[in-house]
Amino acid sequence: MKIALMDSGIGLLAATAAVRRLRPDADLVLSLDPDGMPWGPRTPQDLTGRALAVAEAAAALRPDALVVGCNTATVHALTTLRARLEPDLPVIGTVPAIKPAAAGGGPVAIWATPATTGSPYQRGLIEDFADGVPVTEVPCWGLAEAVEHADETAVATAVAAAADLTPDDVTGIVLGCTHYELVAERIRAATCRPGGPELTLYSSADAVAAQTLRRIGARPEPDAPASGTVTVLLSGREGDLPAAALAYAEGRLLRTVSAAQPY
Repeated sequence: MKIALMDSGIGLLAATAAVRRLRPDADLVLSLDPDGMPWGPRTPQDLTGRALAVAEAAAALRPDALVVGCNTATVHALTTLRARLEPDLPVIGTVPAIKPAAAGGGPVAIWATPATTGSPYQRGLIEDFADGVPVTEVPCWGLAEAVEHADETAVATAVAAAADLTPDDVTGIVLGCTHYELVAERIRAATCRPGGPELTLYSSADAVAAQTLRRIGARPEPDAPASGTVTVLLSGREGDLPAAALAYAEGRLLRTVSAAQPY
């Protein structure tokens, strides 16, 4: 079994680690775009072109499924990717976990990139899935970029700024960018207020991993031998996992269990 994941940078690590935990025997292809990152500021047309090139580079290695491990790319490029690659290659997108967060019943905040915050796409998800629960959209200026470069100071500054914009009464925070999942515990620490409500963070990685296996008719086998390999593509060229990835547990997991690349 071979599963490919794509993103402009290391935001795909959360979904990659979730796939790895479910199927340690799966070979993984990580297709990144360092030549074109970040994708967020690009026009939808430009972003779609970059995403399609990254996806086709991964598809050339004949995976069984392709995960779009980026919320922004899912918004703008998923339809094009599916039109180009399916049905031969199932393409799985990443959608913010608004529905399960709203099911908790309390007020919800969605932390997302400034480009996504307030967008018709996110507003549509809120309308479709929030089920009347109050939702606050929180723009997280600079957080994805800080996570991408493993800049601890910048991460702390961006998390603190977003926490200041988050109402005190929220009971759930939706992590609306895959990069944010890599610093989830820092977000939790910054938003849990003494005497405030119990706070739950909602991410997409586990659901995306489970959906990927369902799409290819595979079962979770977390006790399988950790024999899966990892191939990294950097704007179509085979290379190494970016050094910043090893600042996060998800990146170190790939180094620990993979027999393919001596990261």
